[in-house]
Amino acid sequence: MATPYKKILIIRFSSIGDIVLTSPVVRCVKKQLGRKVHFITKSKFRSTLEHNPHIDKIYTIEKEITEVLDQIKEEKYDLIIDLHKNLRSKRLILNLGIKSISFNKINFEKWVRVYTRLNLLPKKHLVDRYFDSLSTIGVTNDGEGLSYHHGLTEFDLADLMPTERYVSIVLGATYHTKRIPKEKLEIIIQNSALKCILLGGSDVKELAEDLKSKYPQVTNLCGEVSLNESAALVLNSKYTIAGDTGLMHMAAAFKTPTMVFWGSTAFELGMYPYYGSNYDVQHIHMVNKNITCSPCSKIGKDICPKGHFKCMMDLSEQEIVTAIKRLET
Repeated sequence: MATPYKKILIIRFSSIGDIVLTSPVVRCVKKQLGRKVHFITKSKFRSTLEHNPHIDKIYTIEKEITEVLDQIKEEKYDLIIDLHKNLRSKRLILNLGIKSISFNKINFEKWVRVYTRLNLLPKKHLVDRYFDSLSTIGVTNDGEGLSYHHGLTEFDLADLMPTERYVSIVLGATYHTKRIPKEKLEIIIQNSALKCILLGGSDVKELAEDLKSKYPQVTNLCGEVSLNESAALVLNSKYTIAGDTGLMHMAAAFKTPTMVFWGSTAFELGMYPYYGSNYDVQHIHMVNKNITCSPCSKIGKDICPKGHFKCMMDLSEQEIVTAIKRLET
């Protein structure tokens, strides 16, 4: 399909997982339209995009679009694809005054699900909702799922990669109610037959050190490796265990099997591991179906509003063990 658009700007300011979820759009727009594709995000997330071969140029901001507005105006874009759809992205679109495409954020349906328990949510992943909005310009989903490019060579990773099979266990998450509790982490480690590599930031390093001191099969890399080194470890792992985090989406991008613990958020909100229709990758959702208070947020919370954190704490030990055996068979 011929397109009048010669230069396209894609907007997603944050965060790691949400940026990874834009990767099918970036790829399909570039490949199917064959035009220049630029991307704008926050500075701290640049590393998630800088090795993507389908992006021709990246703009970054610390806080406000005014930091790069003059430069962006000089680009003379023909089209904006807004995959963030917030006040900041709307201000950018207004300033540029050109055609834009956005998506249905289903905020009302999410609010209803979180605060009334009534479920009006469409049974459709966020990525598929992105592509619904792109039908007007002839861009379709290629079925290849997410993609991620860490940019590291075998030489870069020579001293990092284990020689034996291992499972990546992600301890970190922006919100505490999306982190796997220590009690459940111990069950995982005790029942895995593989080496366990712990990933996350410095904020979970103390927890990781405690687990390492108890279990000889544990390697603690929390706060020790970069995001892209963590991505490479996830890529090469037998499977990945995580909460609702950016590394969970990277695992899906690499077609790595996943075991995802759901706490204050829920997979029904439409941002679960997305492998694409061309692949059948094993993934297991760990969900406490015996409570009615989860999800309590569409993005996560620092503390459980009810003080008990039963969505994670009451997950069945037997279900966890069974899931591990399935993934390690």
